[in-house]
Amino acid sequence: MTVGIGLAQDWFVYRPLRQSNPIAILIASIGLSYLLRNAIRLFWGSDMQTYDLPLDRGLMFQGIYITRPQILMVLSAVCFLGALYLILTQTRMGKSLRAVSDNMELATIMGINMARVTLTVWILAAVFAGCGGILLALDTSMDPMMGMANLIKAFAAVLVGGAGNVWGALAGGLFIGIAENIGVAFISPDYKDFISFAVIFAMLLIKPTGIFGIKGGVR
Repeated sequence: MTVGIGLAQDWFVYRPLRQSNPIAILIASIGLSYLLRNAIRLFWGSDMQTYDLPLDRGLMFQGIYITRPQILMVLSAVCFLGALYLILTQTRMGKSLRAVSDNMELATIMGINMARVTLTVWILAAVFAGCGGILLALDTSMDPMMGMANLIKAFAAVLVGGAGNVWGALAGGLFIGIAENIGVAFISPDYKDFISFAVIFAMLLIKPTGIFGIKGGVR
């Protein structure tokens, strides 16, 4: 279902705007996000929902409590990022994706099938987003706004790790998560999301390419 929604977004919204100004695409993305969230509210309501799973005690490692869903999230992140790394580096389609990321016009001239590349990107993004939503809901709950805060944190993780570096993004995510939870010990938990915004602000000022950033695109 998530893949179908993603492909529909590309067909009805992004494909007609593909040659437009990037600002127009950004505005369309914001409008589409509000449309989807309010559609969820219309059909399923705004109340939080959870999976009907039995309560389970967390596991303790060296004085740190971690739940089974959280362990599953960590293992899934490593598996998904490993699969993405292999796709980008070991497959013909992955090399096409990297070429298009570097220079779309040159990639088209060289004969790369842009329709297949676009389809692959949307399928991968939809699968990752759908699995991420399921895992997040297992750990917390489901509501129409559940992805907003995590979107900011994902952006911060990419900024820290560096755009174009798959394992850098994983390291950035670990850094953001550890920084947030350590920060809670010194400030109110209500300001937990402030740490992500502070990291974004600092990285844009100090090192916009990220710690492990690749200059000139994905190579």
